[in-house]
Amino acid sequence: MTTDQLEFATYCIGNVARALGWSQPKTYSVLNGSGILMNYIVKSYDVLHTFSKPYIVEDIVDFMNSKNLVK
Repeated sequence: MTTDQLEFATYCIGNVARALGWSQPKTYSVLNGSGILMNYIVKSYDVLHTFSKPYIVEDIVDFMNSKNLVK
């Protein structure tokens, strides 16, 4: 993982946590445990980081919903 990917992953975790009203540790745990963190956020960094914050957050939350991770 590059420094840019790490910073982006941290950015995503913080913003998704705020959007869901979750703590950052809980958000990290869910994203990491489900594979979304490494297999989607980090792997898709080249494309995802070009989008706006609202789009990125909505996209990740939608992905989490599709896996029934948001309760």
